Amino acid sequence: MEAPATTLGAGVVKRVSRLADGRELIYYDDPGTTLPAARRLDERELGGRPETATMRRDVLTGDWISVAAARQNRAFLPPADLDPLAPQSPTNPSEVPDLYDVAVFENKSPSFGPALDAATGDAPVAVDPPQGLADLDAPGLGRSRTSVGRCEVVCFSPEREGSFGTQSVTRARTVIEAWADRTAALSALPGIRQVFPFENRGEQIGVTLHHPHGQIYAYPYITPRTKLLLAAIEREGADLFERIIAFEEEGPRVVLEAEHWIAYVPFAARWPVEVHLAPRRHAPDFAALTEAERDELASVYLRLLRGVDRLYDTPTPYIAAWHQAPVDVARDTVRLHLQLTSPRRAADKLKYLAGSEAAMGAWIGDVPPEQSADRLREAVNA
Repeated sequence: MEAPATTLGAGVVKRVSRLADGRELIYYDDPGTTLPAARRLDERELGGRPETATMRRDVLTGDWISVAAARQNRAFLPPADLDPLAPQSPTNPSEVPDLYDVAVFENKSPSFGPALDAATGDAPVAVDPPQGLADLDAPGLGRSRTSVGRCEVVCFSPEREGSFGTQSVTRARTVIEAWADRTAALSALPGIRQVFPFENRGEQIGVTLHHPHGQIYAYPYITPRTKLLLAAIEREGADLFERIIAFEEEGPRVVLEAEHWIAYVPFAARWPVEVHLAPRRHAPDFAALTEAERDELASVYLRLLRGVDRLYDTPTPYIAAWHQAPVDVARDTVRLHLQLTSPRRAADKLKYLAGSEAAMGAWIGDVPPEQSADRLREAVNA
């Protein structure tokens, strides 16, 4: 069956389909792909989708905790012949029914969703219309809300092993276009307040699938980390990101520079490996990037990731977190940027968050940021 097609930037073609249980599946074809336009339908016999989780408010911090018990049943390091992200075969009833370049689909065991504006049990929707957005910040013990939202899986390649950094420049550009397209689409869904693309890499991080992939979370609230950022902007000024980039550009921690992008180890880096990547021009999210910025990012991001992998003889575990502005506030002040972090402090040592960091949020850096920048800069330019 030929899926409806839309041509996006850089010649990427988007084809929309559905999985057997109704979840959305989107193919993003590379420019000049050799894949046929027709795609097989998902003919598996699947049960119903899990009920949307409920989130509970931690009265000590104000944070919302989504209790998603269905995630206990997700795949855990399956054998290669049962890879759930590989194209389906007669012996592997995976999540993607046909060959693909890049595929995005709704997570089978989501932390948020699939409900967007419906309540679960006796937990109201995340944003209660009579009270509006302020309802999530209201005081009180024992408060719960439905974990509305969307969680998606982004498959970077049909290959069973690798990561974003092992992809070609063309494939990286296709994924970037997918991130931009999904950011715009998810931001427009009811109840969504923030969209977060990320990649977890390595078993040391907790990865349960070796297949090269990332995820996108669409939250019904502004995340705690971003609330701290909003407070910093309120304290430091609306031009905070512009001044950070100017400050780092004049210092010793720049790792990589390009026309539209700059990568640097931040002045107060927490992790043994920590590098930020930001556009020089203000853009609140992927959807706001120009074609030229997206094109350059494909090669710049690959250079950065491959440099990170050259730090040691084996692949570096990391979390690649793309911070974007909330959907409805601070669009002119919060800039899209990557925060890539790794707990690897030596070839055979990891940094574990123990008493001070985990319990009190009081960090102690193991590696001086300037020393980390020197090593990363050398690795990126090798």
